[in-house]
This record gives sequence, C-alpha cells and structure tokens, in this order.
Amino acid sequence: MRWTVHGERRVYESNWMSVALVDVELPDGERFEHHVLRMPAPAAGTVVTDPARGVLLLWRHRFITDTWGWEIPAGRVDDGETPEQAAERETVEETGWRPSGLEHLTTYHPHNGTSDATFALFIARGARHEGDPVDTHEAERIEWLPWDAVRREIAAGRIRDGLSLTALLWVLAGFAGGVAGSDDAAQGADPPHG
Repeated sequence: MRWTVHGERRVYESNWMSVALVDVELPDGERFEHHVLRMPAPAAGTVVTDPARGVLLLWRHRFITDTWGWEIPAGRVDDGETPEQAAERETVEETGWRPSGLEHLTTYHPHNGTSDATFALFIARGARHEGDPVDTHEAERIEWLPWDAVRREIAAGRIRDGLSLTALLWVLAGFAGGVAGSDDAAQGADPPHG
C-alpha cells in the first residue's frame, strides 16, 4: 500500500542534514505529520581486503552512542564526486592506504522508515600504502584483521556501525563476486558453507 504525501516543511536545515515534517495520508484516510531526516548527500564505504593481510579497519569512538568499535573507511560523497570516487578518497584520507580495483557491492537505504540516507558500498581486493592518514582524528588505530578475527569481532559486538556491519556481512555472505569473506576464500578456495 502506498502512502500519499501532501506536503513537507523543513523544521531544521544544515549542510549535513535537515529534519522535515511530512504531511502523509494512509490508504485508510488517516492523515498525520511524519518526521523525516533528509540527507543532502549519500555516503560511501569500502571493504578493503588483501589475501595476506585480511581486512583494513579503523578502531574508533563514536560520541553520539558513546561506543568504541571497528569500522570500514567511509564518508560523505562530496559535490561533483561519484560514490566510487568518494569511497577511494575516504579510504586514503582515513587510513593512508589507496584501494585498488574498487567494485560496487550494493547501494541501500539504512533506515528508510525515517530517512532518505543512501549508502553505497564497495570492495577493493588490494591496497597500496601511501603514508599516514590525512584525517588523524578519525581513528585511534588502523589495523588489518584476518577474516576469522572479523567474524569474532562481529560476534562479540565490536562492529556496531551499520554501514560497516552491512558491508562486511555482505562480503561474508558471498555476495562480493567470488570473495566469500574467509582467508581461504580470499586465496581462491571455495566459499564456506553453513
């Protein structure tokens, strides 16, 4: 069933986001204002893999949730950039590693009941170290974790960021064009089953 939108008014607006009240009508005729978070730009993130190293991750604190956790490099797509260009730029800025051979995994809306946010996810099957990260405030540390360690970190609740968790689980589920998300699979073995 499709809801009818009669109008929208902004109650807050900035370069990063806006909050709107949308006048909607349900199919049964009930009408009300629904809160919507509008994001002016999509975000892009990259699962950077390497057969010898594992997965490139950032250990960081998020003040909004007051939590620590592992995240993939990710950020906002700037004006004039494609999501792929942003994914590469963010990886270099946040980690000092330039990803190679970026491939699109998926694009999705992380919380489409309240927001129009769009996340584009990529995978890189290698990276070249170019130096220290430009964005030194992004992470406490940057590490390569083997896929088995990534699985343990997910199970332990130390990967809570939705964009990162979605991207890593996408790869672990085998939807990454042959990368099944295990160290053996990254070296060419059949994907794990079960």
